[in-house]
Amino acid sequence: MSDKNYILACSSCNAKNRIPAARIDDTPTCGKCKQPLPVHLLSQPFTVTDATFDREVMGSSMPVMVDCWAPWCGPCRAFAPVLDQLAAAYRGRLKVVKLNLDDNSAVGARFAITSVPTILLMKDGKVIDTLVGAIPKDQLETHIARIL
Repeated sequence: MSDKNYILACSSCNAKNRIPAARIDDTPTCGKCKQPLPVHLLSQPFTVTDATFDREVMGSSMPVMVDCWAPWCGPCRAFAPVLDQLAAAYRGRLKVVKLNLDDNSAVGARFAITSVPTILLMKDGKVIDTLVGAIPKDQLETHIARIL
């Protein structure tokens, strides 16, 4: 049995909830408003914005892979299925998020991102690794292993 916990913000009332890893599949509900918690976010990439970046990425209790992309970028679109696979494979151990830099330039400027796609691998609110370009899945998994 794991003693690892995850912190999930309720989508209804925004209260933070501590979920033991062993109970993540038990359909947890918010301790404050009793609404179901968004545990599905742990197994698929989800969108962050300039407004939600600090809460979802910098304040995350687990390592985060941030895909900084743009809608006009062909390699970014081609890389999307790899992100889906990685989010499912590392469910509960790695949060995978997508940040559209065309709509969210503040985070791009904050981390001096000048090319897309750029992958930020983050842990405890710090950038551990920055990868530029559509990295092959096996190489990306080698980098992910270093932050888990």
